[in-house]
Amino acid sequence: MAQPLKIYNSLSRQKELFEPLSPPHVGLYVCGPTVYNYVHLGNVRTFLTFDILFRYLTHIGYKVRYVRNITDVGHLVGDGDEGEDKIGRMAKLEKLEPMEIVQRYTNDFHQVLERLNFHTPSIEPTATGHLIEQIEAVKDLINKGLAYESNGSVYFDINKYNAQGNNYGKLSGRVLEELLTETRELEGTSEKRNPLDFAIWKKAAPEHIMQWESPWGKGFPGWHLECTCMSTKYLGTQFDIHGGGMDLKFPHHECEIAQATGLNGAAPVRYWMHSNMLTVNGQKMSKSLGNSFLPAELFTGNHPLLEQAYSPMTTRFFMLQSQYRSTLDFSNDALKGAQKAFKRLMNGLRAIKAMEYIPSEADTQTAGLKVSTPGVAIDSKKVADIEKSVQGFYDAMNDDLNTAVAIAQLFNLLKYVNILYLNQLSPAALGEAGFAMLKEKFTTFTEEILGLKEEKSESDAILGGMLDLYREYKASQRYDKVDQIRTYFKAQNLVIRDMKHRIDWAYEE
Repeated sequence: MAQPLKIYNSLSRQKELFEPLSPPHVGLYVCGPTVYNYVHLGNVRTFLTFDILFRYLTHIGYKVRYVRNITDVGHLVGDGDEGEDKIGRMAKLEKLEPMEIVQRYTNDFHQVLERLNFHTPSIEPTATGHLIEQIEAVKDLINKGLAYESNGSVYFDINKYNAQGNNYGKLSGRVLEELLTETRELEGTSEKRNPLDFAIWKKAAPEHIMQWESPWGKGFPGWHLECTCMSTKYLGTQFDIHGGGMDLKFPHHECEIAQATGLNGAAPVRYWMHSNMLTVNGQKMSKSLGNSFLPAELFTGNHPLLEQAYSPMTTRFFMLQSQYRSTLDFSNDALKGAQKAFKRLMNGLRAIKAMEYIPSEADTQTAGLKVSTPGVAIDSKKVADIEKSVQGFYDAMNDDLNTAVAIAQLFNLLKYVNILYLNQLSPAALGEAGFAMLKEKFTTFTEEILGLKEEKSESDAILGGMLDLYREYKASQRYDKVDQIRTYFKAQNLVIRDMKHRIDWAYEE
């Protein structure tokens, strides 16, 4: 019996048993990208975490509504309450309409995630598509005494919020007094009552491109308010899981909790989940250090720090080798190791998909005893080991999505796939049920849960035809042609496996 799913809750700082509010339904919200530039690898890792969660929850029987937004307004340069809108700034630089910038980088985001084999979310709302909801939320917070208008902007009142028995800072562990000492604002220059109060509606300067009419004058919504309005609209005032990168814990998610609690009188989310950051050769990935690279650069190898290109599935597999709350370090050696292991896994996937069960006279049960003669005896030890690895995979996933341990269990199963493929073990030795379990679980774990798939340049029909020619030329001893075909396969990063019992192709490991 598999252990129940446990999730590390950033709010309680411990692993908790996952108990959805309305089983079998699960509400999942993830902060999507601000589409002012190409999606970066840190974002990709975060979205991979929740792609795996979405896949796994679905696999174990939950009906998941997965909402991942697009931020297309309100996110200011520096992530604070002052400065230019990130999209508006890029629109000025590129001399384009803001929505052209939004469309360009939304398209890029979708294309990158498609190449990495991500599932699409159930709903992908945009901030500009929910301005009415945001204006109504601002009105409501003002009416509840938790927000105030100042010079055309509206700010959330943290002191009033805390005075109602709440605790701004509980998610991130920040203490208000310490935050105040870190906040440097000249006395008398701020329009806020408290330097920590954050904007839920911001007055637009005349030159600000993206602005809308509101009861407080022309302006635009606060970055934090967008996610509160979109998450609660589609998932309810209380929902199960909210995810994002660790960098969003403060102030973004902290502000979301305050807004939603103020609006609805209760904490909005049961489980907060955060993925960790990326490093490169042990250093934090950063544009200023010159050690950051985009997914497209990784896929093409076009970057000074990269020794070669790494395919989308190699990248996906590499990221899954680390549990999502661990720091993930990029290096050429680690990526090359992931590439080799991924190809080994894909060779196993091809092999097991092509295998069929061949019954033997031994594959029967008489009075509960395995018949060992005549024919092939069922190897109960091997069957038990396969069952143990299957159980181990589920246990790892149920332990806060520990994909690193889950992959180790998958490679234990791969060992049996390979000995079957090499004809060192008969399928009958596993029994029909044992063989079926190995085939179904290995395929499901690889494709359905981990989202890994084959990558090859040629179709199966072409490769199959080339192998037929190879057999003909080999039989007629035309070894120059045999070598030509081997060279063709080599150019596709494939190899021909010429074995006693079969001739097949495989990915070059």
